[in-house]
Amino acid sequence: MRAGTAKGARGRKPERPARPRAVREAIARCRALIRERGEVSGAAVARDALAAYQALDEAQRRRFFDAIASDFSPDPDAVLQAAQAYREDPSPQTLARLEDVVEPLRQELFRRLNMAPGGTAALVDMRLQVLLGLDAHPQWRVIDNDLRHLLRSWFNRGFLTLARIDWRTSAIVLEKLIAYEAVHQIQGWDDLRRRLQADRRCFAFFHPQLPDEPLIFIEVALTRGMSAKVQPLLDVNSPVAAPELANCAMFYSITNCQEGLRGISFGNFLIKQVAVELRNEFPRIRRFATLSPIPGFRAWLGAQRERLVNGANGAALRALFERLEAPDWPPRDGATADEPLLIPLAAYYLARAKRGAEPIDAVARFHLGNGAVLERLNWLGDTSLHGMARSYGLMCNYVYRLGEVERNHEIFVNEHRVLASSTVERAADTAAAWFEPASN
Repeated sequence: MRAGTAKGARGRKPERPARPRAVREAIARCRALIRERGEVSGAAVARDALAAYQALDEAQRRRFFDAIASDFSPDPDAVLQAAQAYREDPSPQTLARLEDVVEPLRQELFRRLNMAPGGTAALVDMRLQVLLGLDAHPQWRVIDNDLRHLLRSWFNRGFLTLARIDWRTSAIVLEKLIAYEAVHQIQGWDDLRRRLQADRRCFAFFHPQLPDEPLIFIEVALTRGMSAKVQPLLDVNSPVAAPELANCAMFYSITNCQEGLRGISFGNFLIKQVAVELRNEFPRIRRFATLSPIPGFRAWLGAQRERLVNGANGAALRALFERLEAPDWPPRDGATADEPLLIPLAAYYLARAKRGAEPIDAVARFHLGNGAVLERLNWLGDTSLHGMARSYGLMCNYVYRLGEVERNHEIFVNEHRVLASSTVERAADTAAAWFEPASN
């Protein structure tokens, strides 16, 4: 009897749990929006559908996303039939039909929701909610794919506006800079004011549908020479230098502001356009460089400990690890005895350690992919608690040579080659030998 029951259960589709009324109403409004043909009435229906979604609580939104993932996907039978028709007759007409049936109804739904007032911001937030729930709800991946596809088109460089941010910028935007800064936290209004004075620049990309929301912003210090330490650049009481005497533009912070746009890159366009803007304003500036964190170095080095202490320079590295664990590291003298060991290891991490074919370090992938060159490692470049926790205080400089960035980009993308100065390469070679087994 039980065997027969099991067989019958396998023959039926599992029943979906009943959707809450609010979810059913939101889905019904979405379906009505898909059916709507009038432009003016369509905007009104889009407003109602978006309002119904936004009124859902967290649990109801999970059910809503489940429904959007399952009910608005292409019909597999229709896709197979269209694909077979195209295989038998690869004409423009059968290709158009295949494209029509392959595109999920979700994409058309999102396009129409975008017509509602505030629709673009709502869809960016919707994608954020989907991203936050992907690990627990992998079936939502199809929603993320469709939103990412559309947002990449809607937020392409042609729609973005570059704006300089200064003390005259609206307070709404300035407050958001303080809130969003992710690299070097802004410690209130006095700190922000210093970062916007004459020897500093701040630029951001904006989208016309999000006029008070920076998408990404970059902070620049106009300096004499390439900076090796970030604390002097962040010192609220530092004297304001004459910007017309600067010969170097130091990009010391870049922050993506909208988590819902994760995976949609703006940084490469921003750095290059800002460099052109600065060169036009200050003809004396000849070097464009970053002062960048090395966020994964400390964790990576800890994972290499056993291999290194058993390698060719094991005794020295074992002593190094013991010193690094001391609560008073680095000592007041700067722990210069550790610099000849940590600098080569950081060079190896940035230039040789890989994730697949590319550098394991995310910041390195970003700047090298933009066409920069890894120029220099900086000892105790960031002595903040955050800097010490992620890289023992080490920082690095990537240099953008405007006449070479396109060539460098092609080399990195096509050959996966890390372009680094000879100094960095020699340091990486030194550390590479330490990974060799110790001789007996």
